[in-house]
Amino acid sequence: MAQRILIIEDDERLAAMVGAYLAQHGFASRHAASGDAGLAALREARAEPFAAVLLDLMLPDADGLELCRAIRADPATAAMPILMLTAKGDSFDRVVGLELGADDYLPKPFEPRELLARLRAVLRRPALAASAGPLRFGRLEIDRDARAVRIDGEERTVTAYQFDLLAALAERAGRVLSREQLLDAVRGAAPEPFDRSIDVHVGRIRAAIEDDPKQPKRILTVRGAGYLFARAQDG
Repeated sequence: MAQRILIIEDDERLAAMVGAYLAQHGFASRHAASGDAGLAALREARAEPFAAVLLDLMLPDADGLELCRAIRADPATAAMPILMLTAKGDSFDRVVGLELGADDYLPKPFEPRELLARLRAVLRRPALAASAGPLRFGRLEIDRDARAVRIDGEERTVTAYQFDLLAALAERAGRVLSREQLLDAVRGAAPEPFDRSIDVHVGRIRAAIEDDPKQPKRILTVRGAGYLFARAQDG
C-alpha cells in the first residue's frame, strides 16, 4: 500500500506538481490549501495516519511555524515526520522551524528529486535505529523497539529525527561524534557541509532528557569537535 503524504501548501500549481511527481514514485498524497484544512485532514486520518507532512511555511490563514507547533503538540501526530517548505531566505526561520519540531527543511524553489530524496530520508529514519533492545543509562531509557524515550519511566516527547539522533549518540556512548558524522548516521546520505541543524536538534533533545538543559550531563558538547554521549551519568 502506498504511503500517504499530506501536502499543506497554498500554491495549487506547486502542490499538483509535487503530488504528481510523488505519485510517479509510489506515494499517494492529499492536498490541503490552508492551515485549517491541513489540521482537519490530520484529524480525519487518525485511523490511517499520513506517513509524513510537507508543510509550507507561509500559508494564507496560518503561520506555518505555529502549525508545526500544533502538529507536534497533538499526541496523535507528535512523532509524524515534517518536511518544511519555505520561500524565505532567512535562515532564522528555518532554525525556528527545526526548534518547533520540523525534521528537515527545503527552501523554494527546489528540484523535485531533492524533495523526494529528503522525504525518503525522513521516512527512513524510523528504521535506522534497528533494535538490539532498550538502551539504559541511569534514569534514562531509550526504547528502540517502541521508539520511546523515558526518564524514570515517564515518556518524553521527541521527534522521529531527534529519536534517531539520540539513539545514534547513545549507541556510540563515550565517543565524540562530529556534526558531519551525526548527519551521516541519521540521514543515511552524504552530509551537508556547515549544516548547523544538528545543534538545534541537540538543544531540543537536551530539553527533553536533561534535568538542566543549560548544564547537560547526558549529551556533552566537545568544543570544536562535536558531541559526546556520556557513559556515566548522574542519576
